[in-house]
Amino acid sequence: MLEIVSGMKNRNFFQADHHYNLLGHVWLLWKEGRALELLYTCMEDSHLRSQVLRCTHVGLLCIQKFTEDKPIMSCVLSMLTNEEAILPQPKQPGYFKERSSGNEGALSRNEESSTENAVTITLPEAR
Repeated sequence: MLEIVSGMKNRNFFQADHHYNLLGHVWLLWKEGRALELLYTCMEDSHLRSQVLRCTHVGLLCIQKFTEDKPIMSCVLSMLTNEEAILPQPKQPGYFKERSSGNEGALSRNEESSTENAVTITLPEAR
């Protein structure tokens, strides 16, 4: 949901101001009361700002560190469809990480990364 609201991928996210992934970036903006800065550019002129804030709030609740802090899917649906529902305050996300401070290996928004995976096949043999 956070990728949809922001229009950015968590995997290749890069921000010059800090070295956090997308989840960390969202958390920082949320704590500073600047969550609307996440708006995907095509949604900036939208009248749905309260819904975007709600989606961001629910998205942060879904990435909590401990299972007991995460809402179950039926609650997520209720939170998204019922604007009167009171949402608990999110805690710092569990998957909030900072990359090394150097720019080596940092990806811009338009770069794609790839990895090579080695595959081995083991066939059992009867004795």
